[in-house]
This record gives sequence, C-alpha cells and structure tokens, in this order.
Amino acid sequence: MTSPDPARNTPASAQFPLRGSYAEALRIGTLLRKETVGGGLLVLMAAIGILWANSPWAEAYFTLRDLEVGYEPWHLQLSLGAWAADGLLAIFFFLIGLELKREFVAGDLRRFSTAIVPVVAAAGGVIIPALVYVAIVAQTPGLLRGWAIPTATDIAFAVAVLALIGSHLPGPLRIFLLTLAVVDDLIAISIIAIFYTETIAIVPLLMGLLTIAVYAVLAQRYRQFFHLKPAAAWLILLPIGVVAWAFVHASGIHATIAGVLLGFTIPVIHRRRDQVPDTEPGLAEEFEHRFRPLSAGFAVPVFAFFSAGVAIGGAEGFLSALTDPVTIGIIAALVVGKPVGIVLATWLTTRVRGIRLDPSLRWVDITGVGLLAGIGFTVSLLVTELSFTATDPHHDHAKVAILLASVVAAVIASALLASRNRRYRKIAQNDAEDTDNDGIPDVYDRP
Repeated sequence: MTSPDPARNTPASAQFPLRGSYAEALRIGTLLRKETVGGGLLVLMAAIGILWANSPWAEAYFTLRDLEVGYEPWHLQLSLGAWAADGLLAIFFFLIGLELKREFVAGDLRRFSTAIVPVVAAAGGVIIPALVYVAIVAQTPGLLRGWAIPTATDIAFAVAVLALIGSHLPGPLRIFLLTLAVVDDLIAISIIAIFYTETIAIVPLLMGLLTIAVYAVLAQRYRQFFHLKPAAAWLILLPIGVVAWAFVHASGIHATIAGVLLGFTIPVIHRRRDQVPDTEPGLAEEFEHRFRPLSAGFAVPVFAFFSAGVAIGGAEGFLSALTDPVTIGIIAALVVGKPVGIVLATWLTTRVRGIRLDPSLRWVDITGVGLLAGIGFTVSLLVTELSFTATDPHHDHAKVAILLASVVAAVIASALLASRNRRYRKIAQNDAEDTDNDGIPDVYDRP
C-alpha cells in the first residue's frame, strides 16, 4: 500500500511557505531578476567608494561627497551625499511602499494565515539583532543610539546573492525571502520615523500630508479627472510627489518616509486568475516599470557610492575599528542575531499555529534565508547616518562593521545555500514538467 503524500494531505493554510499561484511566481521571478542587476551595481559602486576613499585621491572623493547644491530657503541646500540619502533613496523606498501595497492587496500578506509567518519572522529578525547589539554595547550608554543599525535587510544585495547561488532553490523559499525582506524594511522605516525624528515642524508636515492626500486622490481617480492612461498619468503624479517629498523633508521627518507613503497610495490590481491576462497594465505596474530601473540602476548604487566610502586609516585604523564595541555589536547582530531571530520566530510561529514546513524544504533552508537577511547594507548605512554624526569615530566604525558583516553573511549563506541548490536541481527539473500542455507547470496544478 502506497503511503500518502504529506504535501497533499496538509491544508494549504497550514503549510509554510505556500507555493502561491503561477502568476505570482512569474511576478516574483521577474522582480528577482531586476533586483539581481541592482544588487550587482550596488556592490560595484560601494567597492568603488571604499577604494576611492582610501586611495591617494581620497580628498577628491570627500570633496565631491560634501559638495553642497540646492536652495536653502526651501531647506534643500544639501551635500551630494545627503541628496543621495534623502532624495535618491526616496525612490527606493517608494518602490518598497509599492511592493508592500501589492503584497497586502494581491500577495501573500493579504491573508492572515499566510502573512503571519513572514511577519513574525521579520519581527524576530529585528528584535534579536537589536538585543544582541544592546547587550554588547550596554557598558557604554552613548552607543545605544545605534541599536537599530543591524535591524534591516538589503533586498537588492540579498537577492543578488540568492540569484547567483540559488538558481534551483524552491520558489516558495524565494518568495519567503522577498516577503521577509519587504516586511523587514517596513519595520525599519517605522523605526526611522519613530525613533530618529528629533524635532518636527508642524506646518511643513501638514502641507506634506495634504499634498500626499491630493496625490492619493489623483492616483485613484486619474482616469475620471484627466481621462488618461497609466502611461501618461505618472507624468502628472511625479511633480506632486516631488512637492510632497520636499514638504516632508522640511518637516524634520526623514524624507524617505514620504516615498513609502506615496507608494502606499498607488492602486494595485488584484488579478484573480492564475495566468496574467493580456490587458493594459495598471498604475502600479507603470510606476514599477518606470522607476525600478532608476532605483536599481542609479539611485541605490549612487547612495552606496557616497555612503560606503569610509577612510579606514590603514591597518591601524582597521584594527581600531574591529575593537570598537559598535563594530563587534553590529557584526554579531547581523551575522548571528539575524538568522537566530528569523529561524526562532519562524519555528515558534509554526509550532504555535500548527503550521507544517513545506515537505520539499528543510529547516537548513530557512537558516540560509536567515543568513541572507544578515546582509544589512542600504538601510543599515542610512540608519548609521542618523545614529552617529559624521565627526564621531563610531560613525565610520559602524560602516566598516556593516560592510564586513554583509560580506561574512553573504559568504556563509552562499556556502550553505549552494550545497542545498545542488539537491534541488533535480527536483526543479521535475517541477517544470507540463504534461497537460496548459502553459502552467504541473506543480501549480496540484491541490
């Protein structure tokens, strides 16, 4: 007598992670490929920044980074480095807000049963690293303000590593990483808004919120007001979004928050059919098509170039950085705290709610994802800028720690997931079969 297949007998709501629909798999695959290119450029530009900042021409690098441009009466006379952190990075956070909106409307986060695991896992991946950092620097209270530095995950960097070494890893595992990283960034954004805003100018803030409200109405009703298609509507919304960003920046709240709020206002089409219909793309798709290449190919790499450039000071300076409690705390939090927090939170959630791990996966795969989440590059560098002043030695030491921890996490995760990838290569070939010739792999036809 043949033993039953546990995958078929496990209710979809009690299995983690869910495979999702074929349309969702196609969308995630496309998104991962785009983020992979961005991740490569991110690493390249960060490396150029580091090398230039420690070369005989370092003075030219810092002169360029600190060059101020803009208009002071509008609070917009900023250095090029600040423009990259406050302005260009708002594009990246706009896409984060858009991706979150899509997940809540049409993705795995729209149902509590599928959202609970990645949300709790992301929370564990924020809380445990913060506690690890605090425990290490507790003897020096002045360093506690950097507690949020190791809480974020860099989507582009992590996805780039996953794409390089995990071409045959199961689709649900990739979706879990992406969902986890998006929720992780939402938590990091909330931390920035709540804990790193010292003073608030009420009038600019109210004007910013009013502008965002106007933006939201136009985004939802652009067809009725202007009789425009999505391909043209973004031209009207873009300048309004820039004005909203300027008001939020002038209010004292970090301007990247404006990017997230604007992304949340964009309407997302919930396509219920398993295959994406051949219809005109919605406004969310149009914005993603227009701005993701700009974000991945320019905004984030330029931010990495200006933010990662740290004058290490030779071997002596490097050793000094390694002995700083800030450095030790960040490295331990990202390399150890992140995977421990994610795996522990995932394990507890699945046990408490009676959710079974997908039979095609093992807990070592979740550990690999947790290690990838320890690549806390872009947002961690941003939080460093908010935690320590540029003249504080801990500022540069924190950046050194982020770079080291991200590399170490990437190497360990690569070694682990590469071995798992070989195991899944044969399984992936079977899953790609389409015996009924309906254009959808058989694995998505199974109950």
